[in-house]
Amino acid sequence: MIKKNIFSILVALIILYLSLANSHTFDKVSSIIDFPNIDKVVHFGMYFSLMMVLVFENRKTIKGFRHLFIIGLIPFSFGILMEILQATLTVTRTGSVFDALANGAGILVSIFLWLLIKPLRKEIIR
Repeated sequence: MIKKNIFSILVALIILYLSLANSHTFDKVSSIIDFPNIDKVVHFGMYFSLMMVLVFENRKTIKGFRHLFIIGLIPFSFGILMEILQATLTVTRTGSVFDALANGAGILVSIFLWLLIKPLRKEIIR
């Protein structure tokens, strides 16, 4: 199972680092990109990417929306855990419900995109 999901694990480890690293690590980036709520866009992108990699690595076993939803609980739970760990383990980071919502939005968009792409992929292969 680990071998089958190696890229998902790698993306999750990157998210783990980004979530728990000292916030001062990103000072240079935030001074270059001055965009309101950019962190929500980053959260959306990270969890969209994690879900897409999970879906891609497990694409042969996915049966439908219900199965996708269940797979989506993995990155969603991971995101909630990251918010809790930010609030409890770090000094320069805080947990946020809005970050968790951005994570969930990225996961949901990934699921819906997969549901749109999967039939098209089968059509192209024929």
